[in-house]
Amino acid sequence: MVPQTIPARIRWAVDVLDPQPGDQILEIGCGPGYAAELVCERLDKGRLLAIDRSESGVDRTKRRCADAIAAGRLTVRHIDLATLRVPVKRLDRAFAFNVNLFWVRDCEAEVALLHERISPGGALYLFYEVTPVTDVPLILENASAALMKAGFRVSVVESKKPAVVGLVGKR
Repeated sequence: MVPQTIPARIRWAVDVLDPQPGDQILEIGCGPGYAAELVCERLDKGRLLAIDRSESGVDRTKRRCADAIAAGRLTVRHIDLATLRVPVKRLDRAFAFNVNLFWVRDCEAEVALLHERISPGGALYLFYEVTPVTDVPLILENASAALMKAGFRVSVVESKKPAVVGLVGKR
């Protein structure tokens, strides 16, 4: 099987995330493993924990990133954020791409967990692909409110090509 090309929107998001070689990072909703592959390429002593509620997403990430798993840079788990117990004391960064948890329902417990685990100076990045049906104002309003309630300082990042909007919650 030939690996799929990594979409420009994911490349842009990982560039904004800017993982450093020693970072401890959490990816929420790893899906096919595109971002995990790019992040792990930048890690040396750092580690990525990638989680997904979907068993097929976990399986696809494990297949795509088998070398990073073997090298000890990546752990992939079939679990949702609400029940996750983060195995490291502090995270430098956490991120999600197109995960609607942060704007469609109450996510106070999940965001509080992230705020507790992200190191001072670290950040949570939430990226969303902009399509004709994406309700960008609603996403920004609801997700920003959830992050600010937990104590994050929020800023918006966006790209026109590829069309992506993101929130950066700084700790």
